Amino acid sequence: MRWLSNLRLPEGGPQLWRIGLDGQDQIAVVEALAPGSAAAGADWQGDWLSPGGVDLQINGGLGLAFPELTEADLPQLDALLDLLWRDGVEAICPTLVTCAVAPLRQGLAVLRAARQHHRSGRCRLLGAHLEGPFLAHARRGAHPAIHLCAPNRTALLERIGGFEGEIDLMTLAPELEGAGAVIGALQELGIVVSLGHSEANEAEASAAFGAGVSMLTHSLNAMAGLHHRAPGPVAAALLAGRVHLGLIADGVHVAPTMAVLLQRLAGDQLVLVSDALAPYGLADGRHRWDERELLVEQGTCRLPDGTLAGVTLPLLEGVRRLARWGGEAEATIAAATVTPRRVLGDDRPIESLLVGMPLAETLRWNGTAQALAWRRSGPRNQAA
Repeated sequence: MRWLSNLRLPEGGPQLWRIGLDGQDQIAVVEALAPGSAAAGADWQGDWLSPGGVDLQINGGLGLAFPELTEADLPQLDALLDLLWRDGVEAICPTLVTCAVAPLRQGLAVLRAARQHHRSGRCRLLGAHLEGPFLAHARRGAHPAIHLCAPNRTALLERIGGFEGEIDLMTLAPELEGAGAVIGALQELGIVVSLGHSEANEAEASAAFGAGVSMLTHSLNAMAGLHHRAPGPVAAALLAGRVHLGLIADGVHVAPTMAVLLQRLAGDQLVLVSDALAPYGLADGRHRWDERELLVEQGTCRLPDGTLAGVTLPLLEGVRRLARWGGEAEATIAAATVTPRRVLGDDRPIESLLVGMPLAETLRWNGTAQALAWRRSGPRNQAA
């Protein structure tokens, strides 16, 4: 067995660890090192070892928008998954924003086909994230109003019938009439429910969390903010303690100071997402998004009227930025690599989670919080 020593793990605190690799370079053993013990094997000098990133909210890339997918797009979708792998992302919940029923179901069918020819060294497609259509009109943001609808079981089944096992996450506004029945139906199916694009106040959000909603979609965006007389859903989520808070750490959707404050309040409930749109992987400029134009400048995507729509920044760039703003490297690495798995129900401790992973599929992080860098952990992989 080959050993790597003096490494740190996300969620591991100051504890140093060693890992043992079997003959295929898969992680077979993860052991805590006793204080003062001599390093056995290659010395990682305190670098962090993590799984790859998991993005719970990504809307497309390389010109593809997931609600617009057709079978002809499968080769380009594979190219996007290869790009995501190169960007350190192991798996995504492909996010389908509010659209008509037919393209939604077609997109789900194409994603089903793409899952069937996954290969090693390519980003994996998890269950989809449906962001809409049960959203508050006043908080819809870039979601087209024409395709919003009132929540009810019939409307839900019309959209996901036959794909129930291929949906991992759904964002909705829980204060809407009829939302309670939809939340119950989603729970019966094992689908995570997230509050987003919502007018919910603190009391309505608290009631939703009590009914099983377990996440906020891009916290502080498309919902009431933190206010000293009207705390809103973010405060309710923080007080609930078990609710995960999604965050876009680009510095535009949420100011760096507020992002750091949210991280310090949320702790290990914070989840970084990219919210990347179809121009991810393409140059800044003008791009098409359904029938609309999308303007991309320095990684920020807006509609022509100025409405903030998303980003083109990689998920792990959000890790670098938030770590630099707040000085918390370890917690920020965990927020993009470990905590998303917790959202989807994988509660194994980090040392158990790593066992069985090929070393080449993990990430090695080094540097300080102000200058964090990553690379694949295999010896031939270069720093990002």
